[in-house]
Amino acid sequence: MLLLTMLYLKKTLEEFYRGYDFSKRLRHDPIAFPHKYPVPEDAEVAGFIASCLSYGRVTLFMPVIEKILEPAGMHPARFFRNFDPGKHGRLFSGISYRFNREEDILCFLYMTGSILKKWGSLSNLFYDRFSPKDKDTGEAIKGFVEEFMSLDTSSVYGRDIRPRGLLHFLPSPAKGSACKRMNLFLRWMVRRRDIDLGLWKEIPPSRLIIPLDTHITKISRCLGLTNRSDTGWKTAKEITESLEKLSPRDPLKYDFALCHQGISGLCKGRKFRDICAGCVLSGIQKSS
Repeated sequence: MLLLTMLYLKKTLEEFYRGYDFSKRLRHDPIAFPHKYPVPEDAEVAGFIASCLSYGRVTLFMPVIEKILEPAGMHPARFFRNFDPGKHGRLFSGISYRFNREEDILCFLYMTGSILKKWGSLSNLFYDRFSPKDKDTGEAIKGFVEEFMSLDTSSVYGRDIRPRGLLHFLPSPAKGSACKRMNLFLRWMVRRRDIDLGLWKEIPPSRLIIPLDTHITKISRCLGLTNRSDTGWKTAKEITESLEKLSPRDPLKYDFALCHQGISGLCKGRKFRDICAGCVLSGIQKSS
């Protein structure tokens, strides 16, 4: 029965995948930002900044990302590598977003620039923290974030502190976070298909972890991809491991299909007779 359920799930998700309009998604998704830059190092930096601010409503965070990237022109890697909070801070005056105050955004940009100066690129730092022996990117994310957290923030805050609004940009698996936005950024950089850019060729797509949110968690529970109800790192890993059985080399292949089904409002993540009866996944639910 389990084998039949998995085969049916794979068939259904494959149909979703083939019918998904990726070009339409590109027009309304933060991945549109790195796609604007022809130079890989610029796309990488723009993608990192965009992904770290991609929370809440798309219509609210997209304009904020636009404002942050605008002063950098077509070369954000060069601009932020030379970023000076005292000199360039006025260009970002008044920019804030939900948990992130203006100072938090300035410090995040300053830290990103400091990493670029020291390592040459974000990819160089991540490659240094990633081991081919690692089953997934968890340890590399942890090391990547630790490098950021080791930087002195005094030039922005006046003292070396890390307030909540700054820490929000850089969560870590070490603290149990699902690291949705970091995993989103890695999907953009690593996968070499659909609308993902595939710039980081030294990281196998099979090591990626799904960018987990409440929508993905709910529909994954309905489909039997996880029994967990929290939205932490362990749940993200469990769902990814289930998807790996369907697509071993590219477990995030069906991320778009699952995400759309949840965000569309069709799936409530619980069994409702009137809703589930018309669900295209109802055959899976009945046999699971």
